[in-house]
Amino acid sequence: MSRIGNYTATTIFVVLIFYLLYIGKDLLLPLVIAIALWYLIITLGNSFSRIRLGSISLPKPICTVASFLTFIGLIWLLVNFLSSNVDDVLEVAPIYQENLTSRLQAFSFFDINEFEGQSFGQLLSGWIDIPSYAASVAASLTSILASGGLILIYLGFLFLEQGHFSKKISALIADPDKEEDVNTIIERIRDDIQKYISIKVFISSMTGILSYIFLRIMDVDFAGVWGITIFLLNFIPTVGSIVATIFPALITLAQSDGYTLFVIVLSGIGVIQVCIGNILEPRLMGSSFNLSPIVILLNLALWGYIWDIPGMFLCVPFLIIVTIILSHFPHTRPIAIILSSDGRLRVPIDKTFESFAFNPSGNSLLSADEEKEGES
Repeated sequence: MSRIGNYTATTIFVVLIFYLLYIGKDLLLPLVIAIALWYLIITLGNSFSRIRLGSISLPKPICTVASFLTFIGLIWLLVNFLSSNVDDVLEVAPIYQENLTSRLQAFSFFDINEFEGQSFGQLLSGWIDIPSYAASVAASLTSILASGGLILIYLGFLFLEQGHFSKKISALIADPDKEEDVNTIIERIRDDIQKYISIKVFISSMTGILSYIFLRIMDVDFAGVWGITIFLLNFIPTVGSIVATIFPALITLAQSDGYTLFVIVLSGIGVIQVCIGNILEPRLMGSSFNLSPIVILLNLALWGYIWDIPGMFLCVPFLIIVTIILSHFPHTRPIAIILSSDGRLRVPIDKTFESFAFNPSGNSLLSADEEKEGES
C-alpha cells in the first residue's frame, strides 16, 4: 500500500507541477528563456576563451562580455530583419490564402462528398489558414519581445548568481563522494545540452542557408523570411522539419499559376531536409541522447500545449535533462529506460547512486542510508 501511495503522491505532484507551469506561463517563460540565453552566452564565452594568439588567451570576463554583445547583436539583426518584413508578409497573406484555396479546390478528382459535403481541396483549404498561422507566429514573437525587459533582468541576476552555484552545492551536500556524484550529473547535463545545441545550431544553420539559396534561385517571394523560418523550425523535432518542407512549397503554390514550381520546391527542400536531417545529423549526434521518437512527439505536444511555440523549442533540452537525472537513480532508472529509444543508457547501473534526503537538523543533504542510520 505504501508503494501505491508513493506512486499516487508522485503522480499528483507531477500534475501539479505542469498545472503551475501552465498558469504561470507569463512569469516562468521569460525566466526559462533567460536561463537558455545565459547558458548559450556562457557556452560561447567558453569557446572564445579557448582562442589563443600564440601563448596569450583572452581573460574570461572579456570573453563573457564579447559573447553577450555577440548575442545581443545577432538578436537585434534577427528582430530588425523580421520586423521589416512581417508587415509585408501579413499584407500578402490573404492573397496567398485566396490563391491557395483556388489551387487546392482544383483537386476535384479527390472528391469525398460523404464527408460533410466537402471535396478534398475544400478540406485542405480549410485546414491551411496562412493568415492565421502568420498572425500566430507574429503574436508569439511580439509576446517574447514584450517580455524582453523582464528577460534582461533575469539574465542579469543569473550572471550575478553564477559564481555561487558551486558553493551552494558544497553547502547543501554533506558527503564529498555524494558531492562528486552531483557534480558529475551537472557536468553531464552541461556537456549533453552543449553538444545538442551546438549540433542543432550547425544543422539548422546549414539547412536554412541551403534552403534560402535554393528558394532565391527559384525566385520564391520572401526567400529570406522562409530561410530564417526553416532555420527556426528545425529546432522543433520531427514536426518542425515536416512543416519547414511543406510550408515553403505551399507558398510557391499560392504565388505561381501552375504546379511546376510547387513540385520543384517541395522536392528540393525535401532533399535538403532528408540529406541533412536523416544522414548528417544522426552521424553528428550519434547515440548520445537515444530518446524514443514517440516520447519526443508526446513531449512536443505537451510543451506545445503548455507554452505554445516557445515550449516546442525547449521541449527536447527539457527531456534530455530529465532523462539524464532519472538515469542516475536506481528508483527512477526504469523511467529513463522507458524514455530511451532502445533501453540502453549511457550511465552504467553501477554508477548510479541512491537518492538524497534533506537533513532536518541542518542544511546538508544525506543519502537515504545515512538518514536511516541517524534515525536509529
